[in-house]
Amino acid sequence: MKEATGELNTTLIVVISVAILSAFFFGVLWPQLNNNFKRESQCKQALCDCSDTARTNRDGIEYCSCTIKGDTSGDKIECVYKG
Repeated sequence: MKEATGELNTTLIVVISVAILSAFFFGVLWPQLNNNFKRESQCKQALCDCSDTARTNRDGIEYCSCTIKGDTSGDKIECVYKG
């Protein structure tokens, strides 16, 4: 009986550990990764103005002012300058 109780305790610890790690991943890490994926895919499809006067520099990284293809709202996004 003691062996069965020990295995149950070990199983319970593993299940709780997996639940905590899953909650951390889907609650903290996944939203950041998903936002990064969306931003990168938007920048790959964007029309950018990367002239010297249109670029902005923040923290040593240069950004271009871009618009998304087919977007009629005129919203601008900033994409990393890769030139």
